[in-house]
Amino acid sequence: MKKDSKIIEAILTRNVSNVIERESLTRKLYSGKRLRVKLGADPTAPDLHLGHAVLLWKLREFQEAGHKIVFIIGDFTAAVGDPSGRSQARPVLSLKEIASNAKTYFNQVGKILDMRKIEVHRNSEWLSKLRLRDWLKLLQLFTVSRILEREDFQKRLKGNQEVWLHEVMYPLLQAYDSVAVRADVELGAGDQLFNLLTGRALQEKMGRPPQDVLVTDYVVGLDGAKKMSKSVSNYIGIAEKPSMMFGKAMSLPDELIVPYFRLTTRRGEDEIKVFERRLSAGDNPRDVKLDLAFDITALYHGPKAALRARAEFIKVFSKKEIPSSMGEQQIAEGSYEAAALLLTLGLAKSRSEARRLIEQGGAEAIPLRGLARKLEDPREMLSIADRMVIRVGKTRFIRLRAASRR
Repeated sequence: MKKDSKIIEAILTRNVSNVIERESLTRKLYSGKRLRVKLGADPTAPDLHLGHAVLLWKLREFQEAGHKIVFIIGDFTAAVGDPSGRSQARPVLSLKEIASNAKTYFNQVGKILDMRKIEVHRNSEWLSKLRLRDWLKLLQLFTVSRILEREDFQKRLKGNQEVWLHEVMYPLLQAYDSVAVRADVELGAGDQLFNLLTGRALQEKMGRPPQDVLVTDYVVGLDGAKKMSKSVSNYIGIAEKPSMMFGKAMSLPDELIVPYFRLTTRRGEDEIKVFERRLSAGDNPRDVKLDLAFDITALYHGPKAALRARAEFIKVFSKKEIPSSMGEQQIAEGSYEAAALLLTLGLAKSRSEARRLIEQGGAEAIPLRGLARKLEDPREMLSIADRMVIRVGKTRFIRLRAASRR
């Protein structure tokens, strides 16, 4: 194992908000022992995003130092639903949904970690085999009052909201994963701290050495307010197309530029300070953001794809040209009410949304030849021409293929 002080310091500090116990983990890292470093992920959605990637890059640091990464797909716990950070119970997923989501994880995790060197488990391997007698013995190790101390449950109880029994059991199920894989270290985000500490406590209660816990910083989403999450659509997925990834990064609020360099790229602190100085000296934040968007896109798709995405972004958003490629949709030729057209093309989820997009100036029609025309009245009639482009917002374009009516 690598015992270089710079490597160990980076593991303990880079994008890390908390270590329990720091002294213990530091001692283990310098001991030369190959540690078993655990990360669990419930496949509740098919895509991983840059918030998840902070944890994965931390695992990469452990992996490059020679430690064993143990990645757990929580196919059993996903059917229960993690209550962390939730104001109400998660919807129960079907086994088919869980299996489908889990399939996508391996390709995405493989963008960051060397999958050939990872120990992968599904926690149904052991949790599905627990008999009622075993489960009752496990329950005897914890009190209801201790579990209900967690902040999520306290908020619900104070607000007269339900806390369901299966949610109370969740921390114990996840904790048992640490026992099953003999984890020396477990990683997680801040909202997972209760679950991580429960794993540590269960190991001790069962006579095992307690795992150390490393908590990473969280990524604020594209809205600049909430933690990055698919549920609030403020995320950048690590498997998204380069053009989409680049465009989303460019939509970041300016105040997130430096934090994103720190959390979502592999730039060193000295390089990040150069970007800070550029912004302080009055450089256009857009120019610095172009570097950030390039770094993020290159990290997951390579520099060539990132360069193409950059050129496409400048073409569409700076030069106001249309993208080189976009989705196409066949539609009968003729005239359509503007709001109805957006709804037909799937560019709006409802007639009221279509009306709002048009009234706010967020839609335009771009003929094959001639000038783009902003749609202003939801009820105006628009004549469809072959290869006309309809744009909604900054990133959604559809080319129409007009078909003659029969």
